[in-house]
Amino acid sequence: MELRNLITFIHVAELGSFTKAAEHLGYSQSTVSFQIKQLEEELDCLLFERINHSITLTERGHELITYAHGVRALMDEFKESCAKEELSGSIHIVTPDSICDDMINSHYIDFHKKYPSISIRFTTGDSALMLNMLDHNEADFIITLDSRLYNKDYIIAKEQPLSLHFVASTASKFAGIKKLCVKDIINEPFILTEYGQGYRRVMDRELAKMSLEVTPVLEIGRTDIITRMIAENNMISFLPDFVTRDFVDSGVLCYLDVYDIHVDIWKQLIYHRNKWISKSMKTFLDYVKEQEFSN
Repeated sequence: MELRNLITFIHVAELGSFTKAAEHLGYSQSTVSFQIKQLEEELDCLLFERINHSITLTERGHELITYAHGVRALMDEFKESCAKEELSGSIHIVTPDSICDDMINSHYIDFHKKYPSISIRFTTGDSALMLNMLDHNEADFIITLDSRLYNKDYIIAKEQPLSLHFVASTASKFAGIKKLCVKDIINEPFILTEYGQGYRRVMDRELAKMSLEVTPVLEIGRTDIITRMIAENNMISFLPDFVTRDFVDSGVLCYLDVYDIHVDIWKQLIYHRNKWISKSMKTFLDYVKEQEFSN
């Protein structure tokens, strides 16, 4: 069995397309088709259902993908054992904007000084995009800010519940008031992260249970812009404490004492169960596990 045919099979299965697999591998589409046909003939079974220009794995295809990942992992492990001892490699991490900012500002320089030959690439996105990229092997790790995720296909390397608050300027008329209810603030001007994403989606869902909704005056993923604008204006937001804590400690912002809504959000570091973890990736995992997750 040709190893390259098996690798091509993995990419077709992950990307769900012969064309995309060919582009990713630098092959022609006819080459990819030939390799898959060769693999099917060798194994004497159909690996993909081909219907109306779309492909899906057959039952045998699903069985093979697990073995194929195992073979690739063993080959990658052998290659790495033959390489020089210095840790090197590239790691792709997908996170929400706020986590990306926090990791770069808090830990990136320290990690780089310890492991200068490991390159890290950050991409930002919402939870749906992250999970899709994980499923298609387009990301090595993701870090979510969302409802607690349970899925047999994923490994939760680290997780922690997060505290979130409604937050406003210390000059706000609501500052210092005890036991506000959501209805007291619902019609105030809000600046929020994008609709349908992460903790914003969970907050909207909890408000909907109370037959309430917020219509923000601005939606933006940049929490640094949100904190600056609410500090300078009579506006309210809903953010994780790790984003706002320094502003609250310095007296620029304050947490509003809203008692009648609870949002359960978790920060989770996740990778796919079928992902082979290189030495550089394991080094990153170990480093993050040793750090305190912001909360």
